Amino acid sequence: MKHVIIGTAGHVDHGKTTLIRALTGVDTDRLKEEKDRGISIELGFAPFDLPSGRRAGVVDVPGHERFIKNMLAGAGGIDLVLLVVAANESVMPQTLEHLHILNLLGIEKGVIAVTKIDTVDEEWHELVREEVREAVAGTFLTAAPVVSVSAVTGQGLAELKTVIDTLAADAGGKNAARDFRLPVDRVFTIRGAGTVVTGTLVAGTVRAGDAAEILPQRLTARVRQLQVHGDKVEAAEAGQRAAVNLAGVEVSELERGNVVAAPGTLHPTQALDAKLELLTVRFTPEPLRPLRNRTRIRFYTGTQEIMGRVVLLDKEEIAPGETAYVQFFLEEAAVVGRGDRFIIRSYSPLTTLGGGTVIEPYAKKHRRFRDEVLAELQVKEKGAPDELLEQAVRQAASPFLTGEELAKALPGLAGELNEITGEMAAAGRLLVLPAGNKLYIHPERYEGLRCQAEEMLGRFHKQQPLKLGLPQEELRTKLFAALTPRVFAEVLNYLAADGVLAVENQKVRRPEHTITFSPAEAAVKAKLDAAYAEKPFAPPAAGELAAAEKLDPDLVERVIDALVELGEFVRLSGEVALARTAVEAAKEKAAAHIAVNGSITLAEFRDLLETSRKYALPLLEHFDEIKFTRRIGDKRVLGRG
Repeated sequence: MKHVIIGTAGHVDHGKTTLIRALTGVDTDRLKEEKDRGISIELGFAPFDLPSGRRAGVVDVPGHERFIKNMLAGAGGIDLVLLVVAANESVMPQTLEHLHILNLLGIEKGVIAVTKIDTVDEEWHELVREEVREAVAGTFLTAAPVVSVSAVTGQGLAELKTVIDTLAADAGGKNAARDFRLPVDRVFTIRGAGTVVTGTLVAGTVRAGDAAEILPQRLTARVRQLQVHGDKVEAAEAGQRAAVNLAGVEVSELERGNVVAAPGTLHPTQALDAKLELLTVRFTPEPLRPLRNRTRIRFYTGTQEIMGRVVLLDKEEIAPGETAYVQFFLEEAAVVGRGDRFIIRSYSPLTTLGGGTVIEPYAKKHRRFRDEVLAELQVKEKGAPDELLEQAVRQAASPFLTGEELAKALPGLAGELNEITGEMAAAGRLLVLPAGNKLYIHPERYEGLRCQAEEMLGRFHKQQPLKLGLPQEELRTKLFAALTPRVFAEVLNYLAADGVLAVENQKVRRPEHTITFSPAEAAVKAKLDAAYAEKPFAPPAAGELAAAEKLDPDLVERVIDALVELGEFVRLSGEVALARTAVEAAKEKAAAHIAVNGSITLAEFRDLLETSRKYALPLLEHFDEIKFTRRIGDKRVLGRG
């Protein structure tokens, strides 16, 4: 079932709260100060049972200019507006300010209630209706029905209910299938229950027992209980007012402006890209002025109010009525998503300047007056789904994106990703790696990385011809630092299948690379083979062989390292290397001795091989490391390996 939130709007003392009480039977003024002063200060809430049987939620907002920020906290979740204009005063400043705020927030449907008609004559009543029509011209209420009512006599109330019911049936509902998100407008505690927050669910479905994250603090909590209009429920859906009882957080840790969301689905940000539109309507005696670059403003989204500065990307100032691409740099973290609406007001004196749409919630700082920056923002604002996806994979911080990361980058396309990625891959506009959960990369980025990997390995082989390859981790840190080890392993497999590299013994090399000895190196290898064959368990050290054969010591070391790379020699310590055949022979001798005697000591092993401690100890330590033996005190027994 589609759920609808009805929000009031209008000037102070025009009868919004009185009208809601007449329609619903609920007095939304709950504070003593509100009752004493006779005006709404905070947001009020009520269930509204419509003639069709549908139950809507009502958010009653304060009308006084001093409480616009409270009005804004309630306006974000509205689906249908009830604009209230008192017949005895007609259109007033806050009537207009509320109207244009709601227009900027993208509200599409509403009804106008002309109240207090019992206090005026028919001629004045008709004049007010005309003034209302003039005031709403050019806004979303241009063609909205106008219903005249009196909360005192009851005149027009039945007609107003019917009109609201009809509009509610056509109002666009919110998406209950997405991850849940609830901007917090109240925080309080209930004895025996603990911390409770309220708000309008703007997306998703939340259930009792769900894990939740409170942002921007990144606190973790659990949904203990839920209420909708005072009734305990197991689940609340997008478009419903909900009270959420949270376990794991204290009231003192939360405040209006926080967002309760599914864990990991939203992230705090202080820099965002947006499309901004300035109003042409004045709400104060102050004249309208252009908005200059880096002006300090108040930024409102959801239930948040945050100070910040606006950076104009292609102008030094924008005039009232103009639109522009901008960046906002906020003084505190905001919690917003792509496509969210916002309002900006002047720092001082307080008046509404304009509003718009968030294009990129996690923006990097742009250089101003750059055509490519404006083109990028235009695609993000108006691009088709495939264009948005292509831009996302082209510009992501990590070149390879998982399906989960792609869905987070494009939350509005989550349900279409499989179809879009399949079509783009078939057209050659997207490369899909057949990893466990698939990896996505733009073909141009892949081609760039492939060329860099080939160049890096080619340069390494040229500089280190006697090395089998580059350590895997070195390639990752130099070229794929943004990838997790798991994703890097998948990428290596793909690069190997693509013929870019070969993976061997935790090293990567060009597929055609082999260690090839020069004549001088081949001569050294021959002498090493002969010396190691003569004394397999006590061969001469590199320096000793070099001195005896009048060879370059560094050349001998390089050849030994190459033989280790090739697997023909085993490096046991910094100074000791043995032929692999000797190591295997030593293992057989040790195993045979242990089979007969139950264990072997260092001295026994040394004597068994007719060698010295210099070679016997590194051999045993190597056996321990590969789990062939296991040390118990001064003895070794066979290990699991």
